[in-house]
Amino acid sequence: MTIRQSNRKCLTIASNNTAVGRLCSRILSEAAENQYSEDHLFAIHLALEEALMNAAKHGNEMDPNKEVAVEYTITPEKLEISIADQGRGFDPGTLPDPRSEENLYKYGGRGVLLMRSYMDVVEFNEKGNCVYMVKYRAKKT
Repeated sequence: MTIRQSNRKCLTIASNNTAVGRLCSRILSEAAENQYSEDHLFAIHLALEEALMNAAKHGNEMDPNKEVAVEYTITPEKLEISIADQGRGFDPGTLPDPRSEENLYKYGGRGVLLMRSYMDVVEFNEKGNCVYMVKYRAKKT
């Protein structure tokens, strides 16, 4: 899940709320500079914050010795991002459907559902410790 564009940015952040917030702000600012609409920025913000917090909290267990690796590129056509943690991963196929009646009041699966609802592409690596997401400015068919 490597992003192969010349304007790709690669960085690591600490596994904490402050680092997640700063990176979200940075990426949203860059998306706004590329003329993404308010609706797109809202969608990107929800999915991005969820993916980054999942990596820091669930993947790295907020361990200050572990980092979240991020690769992204933003063009006027699309935002493409890969977020990887240093955790053991998970199988997204085993997440309970939070829309099912028996799961309405349980935790688990809501973040991934949000990511899949707001982004055009959401893929996990085999280990389950890396998510790749794409948001197109013009909907792809």
